[in-house]
Amino acid sequence: MSPEDVQQLRDALSCSIGELASAVGVDVKTVMAWESGELFPTKRHALRLETLKSQGPSAIQRRPRGKPPTGIAALAEPRLWTLVRKLAAHPELLREAEKLADNYDDPAPPAKP
Repeated sequence: MSPEDVQQLRDALSCSIGELASAVGVDVKTVMAWESGELFPTKRHALRLETLKSQGPSAIQRRPRGKPPTGIAALAEPRLWTLVRKLAAHPELLREAEKLADNYDDPAPPAKP
């Protein structure tokens, strides 16, 4: 499957790179690499892309547009769990995230003494 084929499929399915990546079971960087010609889909992924093509736009699970979910709804967001896995696996990333988080208020109520 050529880069043009992947781009045309995404156009035909009327989906974003993220939506296509989710439907195929890869990350966004992989689909971007397919579209740029840096990588090519494996046979398994090419078969999945062909299946999506035959099923049409209804095969794509649409992500709601607008603001990302917050609060308890954010727990259903796959991107959150990808981030949590990376934080758990890479101590240096956790340290950097802690530094960044210092600039944000904690939404949890203060602990009672």
